Amino acid sequence: MSHTSTSPEAVSRLRVDGLSVRFQIPGAVVRAVTDARFEVRQGECLALVGESGCGKSVMAHALLGLLPANAEVTGAVRLETGGAEPVDLVGAPEDVLARRVRGRMIGLVPQSPATHLTPVRTARAQLAETLRELGNPAGSDDLADLARRVGLRPADLDLYPHQLSGGMAQRVANALALAGDPWLIVADEPTTGLDRPLVETTMSELRRLTDEGRAVLLITHDLRATEQVADRVAVMYAGRIVSLTSADEFFTRPRHPYAAGLLDALPSRRFTAIPGHPPELTLLPDGCAFRPRCDRATAACERIPELNEVACHHPLEHHAVR
Repeated sequence: MSHTSTSPEAVSRLRVDGLSVRFQIPGAVVRAVTDARFEVRQGECLALVGESGCGKSVMAHALLGLLPANAEVTGAVRLETGGAEPVDLVGAPEDVLARRVRGRMIGLVPQSPATHLTPVRTARAQLAETLRELGNPAGSDDLADLARRVGLRPADLDLYPHQLSGGMAQRVANALALAGDPWLIVADEPTTGLDRPLVETTMSELRRLTDEGRAVLLITHDLRATEQVADRVAVMYAGRIVSLTSADEFFTRPRHPYAAGLLDALPSRRFTAIPGHPPELTLLPDGCAFRPRCDRATAACERIPELNEVACHHPLEHHAVR
């Protein structure tokens, strides 16, 4: 459900305007992200949801300039922070991304955080190194305070990655993301491999960050986790955002047939899968990409619909999902 932040008036935001990502591969072009438009403000959590392979994680890596060399990125992604000069992330030099953006303005919580930790170094050593790289050498009291902020005991920092439970590794990843005090956290599938109690704990921690005045872009396929933390929900299908509404609207009155299908597939609801499969991103159909799976499709759907909260020629008006 939707949450109301207790943070002061938002002064920073991420604006994504017409972002597209293409990958050139032998004999084909992967259209991973197409014309994405949204913004995330301080004090809110925007969840980007959709089936695996729809382009969600590519979006996250595009924001941080972490795509491989064969990626072609177009459009605009602007970081606006208070009265400071905005930073356009598309085309920004690597030194700008490394010294001004990553870790300082945007913190990344990676998918499967345990695999991103150096196996032969303690959590303390990795956290201290991250702080040094960000120009903020920390003493033991600083590290202990950061550990407490993410729900770890100071002694937990002396453990090696193989000694950490899934939940502890997730908290270490959160601490690394927060080390540079960024105002925006990008959490890429942070619940992968966690049991439900740890999922709920992780979402509570992300919610706390937004309530403290940060912004969170949550990239996930876990709708139960989304309902716990999100203020707004963007639904992605075949590289395009097809719905962008409040969390309340998404969970109680979905208007895009695909959004409704995602909710109907939940075991707590109708437990009915969407027929068919998403298209290959190298072989997208003309018009609305969801058309081959949609029972509302007509000839009008041969044209790509514009996004005005919902990108659909035949949006749902009264879809009961509860």
